[in-house]
Amino acid sequence: MAKGGKLMNAESLNLSTSLGATTAYVARPHEEFQAAVILIQEYWGINQHIRDIAGRYANEGYLCVAPDLYRGRLAKDTEEALALMQALAIEDGIETIRKAMDAAESTYKVKDFAINGYCMGGTFALRAACEIPELKAAAPFYGDIPEEEILKKLTVPTLFIAGKRDAWINEKKVNGLKEVGAKYKLPIEVISYDADHAFFNDTRPEVYDAEAAADAWRRVQEHFRKYLNN
Repeated sequence: MAKGGKLMNAESLNLSTSLGATTAYVARPHEEFQAAVILIQEYWGINQHIRDIAGRYANEGYLCVAPDLYRGRLAKDTEEALALMQALAIEDGIETIRKAMDAAESTYKVKDFAINGYCMGGTFALRAACEIPELKAAAPFYGDIPEEEILKKLTVPTLFIAGKRDAWINEKKVNGLKEVGAKYKLPIEVISYDADHAFFNDTRPEVYDAEAAADAWRRVQEHFRKYLNN
């Protein structure tokens, strides 16, 4: 992941949740900022790829806060990653996201928040957009779709990114998202690329698609600039 551009500070926030303490990785621009992006991890945990994305947001001028939903654990292989993801309750993750927003607001005095997540993080980013109306914008990448009763509550402008060759978030699921969005006139736009699941992850050459990733990043930046006061 490209790391060039403006300098940034890497910091940490302590978070207290009902199921225990955790931290958030913070990428803070050196120059003045007014808005923050909450970045949600893939099922691996807060690894270097997620820290690199946080740095890219700082280079765009945003405070980026990546709460550790696994409370310090990092998967070594896909089997462990799947087990960690399956053990993580949606309610726990949403609470941690809320705590990260509260801590960022009190520590850095930011008021406007967007959310972005990938894979499992996309699931939580979309769910948070349905559960946390204070968010100004959302950009979930190939995350799972909540049931209609949850999804219909969406009020946060959302850009959903999908891959047409994704076997997990497949065409049927994406079409279901579009149908519910149209039924309730939800503020959601779906962009699908001819790419695999996790196509944004440049540490996985077997699925990474540089062209799709670059275009998706451009679209997300346009989406966030439209709704965030930064």
